[in-house]
Amino acid sequence: MLHRPLRRLPAPLRPLPRLLATLALPAALLASSPAGAADWLVKPGESIQAAIDRAAPGDTVHVARGIYRESLRITRPLSLTGQDRPTIDGGGKGDTIRVSAPDVHIEGLIVANSGADLGEQNSGIYLRPGSHRARVTRCDFSYTLFGLWIEKADDVVIEHNLITGKRDLDSSQRGNGIQLYNTTGARIEGNNISFVRDAIYVDVSHKAIFRGNRMHHSRYGTHYMNSYHNLWEDNDTYFNRGGLALMEVRDQVVRNNRAWGNTDHGIMLRTIQDAVVENNVVAGNARGFFIYDAEYNTLRGNLVVDNQVGVHLWAGSVRNVVERNDFIANREQVKYVAARDETWGAKEGNHWSNYLGWDRNGDGRGDVPYEANDLVDRLSWRHPLLKLLLASPAIQTLRLVARQFPLLRAPSIVDPAPRMRPDHSDWRHWLGKQHR
Repeated sequence: MLHRPLRRLPAPLRPLPRLLATLALPAALLASSPAGAADWLVKPGESIQAAIDRAAPGDTVHVARGIYRESLRITRPLSLTGQDRPTIDGGGKGDTIRVSAPDVHIEGLIVANSGADLGEQNSGIYLRPGSHRARVTRCDFSYTLFGLWIEKADDVVIEHNLITGKRDLDSSQRGNGIQLYNTTGARIEGNNISFVRDAIYVDVSHKAIFRGNRMHHSRYGTHYMNSYHNLWEDNDTYFNRGGLALMEVRDQVVRNNRAWGNTDHGIMLRTIQDAVVENNVVAGNARGFFIYDAEYNTLRGNLVVDNQVGVHLWAGSVRNVVERNDFIANREQVKYVAARDETWGAKEGNHWSNYLGWDRNGDGRGDVPYEANDLVDRLSWRHPLLKLLLASPAIQTLRLVARQFPLLRAPSIVDPAPRMRPDHSDWRHWLGKQHR
């Protein structure tokens, strides 16, 4: 025998000898088992929990296809792996799976039907404090309150999972898809999350990577609070109330994401410093960017297109570097209320689709400054029906006339030499992305 000596166990719960395991299980599953570790096979009608209780650290519990109506508790390092996607049904009570050990790997399961108690934070999988280096991969979460609740567990990996909440509940009564609290070094990649309160909620969690996730039909696609040094890259947030909300955070990198069709904002930057927000597409939202109390950030290379308001900027959001962004076909390019001008594009300029200036020397930069919030903008805020005429020659003439009379001028975003052409040649692809 290649395994430790066997005790007399009920037949379904005995470790599989390596020879039998080779015949019964895919080779890829066995290749990852450490030397000396045992494999356990659970079939329909048998207890997964009983196998977990008998497994030693480092063992793998394989679960055959079927429906298992039990809540699982994992208290030692092991792997729990589904064959042909078995269902673990929590019966509508508590957590479906609760992990209280480091180095646990869960893969290939349908995790279903957790409890619905927000006070108890019932979850499909609850990674308790100390569950460091947990991996949850290629699982489906069905009708769970919180999909995954991760608390004080470092270096976890959550990837390629499908998470759907209790969609028959009101948004405020649902849990979050993935909740991170007081963690470091998480990697959240390739997940598809919908019909939850917030798809990903991040609180007091640092040095994490969020990449390639899709978040839709929720309150916020993601919601950051009090978290630093995180990377948010190549994610899609769409058909939510809000896309990406960064609040009370520092040192974030937000790049190559797409936030579209959200009924409030695409990307919110609120009380944020030292962030880099670059090369994102923000399209078809009520507000593309909502920037509130944000300082010392860099916004570069973003496409802000076909939003009702391109950028809503207020509450002392100054000393930010805003360069080489394309602001195209937004009903209002910038909504800005302040006591003095704020300069954007001082070095490289931004592109504004409603710029009426000219480029006599052909250097690709306008010869007169672009100013948002001119007389026409302010009139359209007071009289929304005026927006129906924004493209008319009469309104364009009014803009030109207003520039000749400084007494009519209000503090504005000023781009000294705007770019005449957009950097994003594919901007038309992002027209008409509003949630209908």
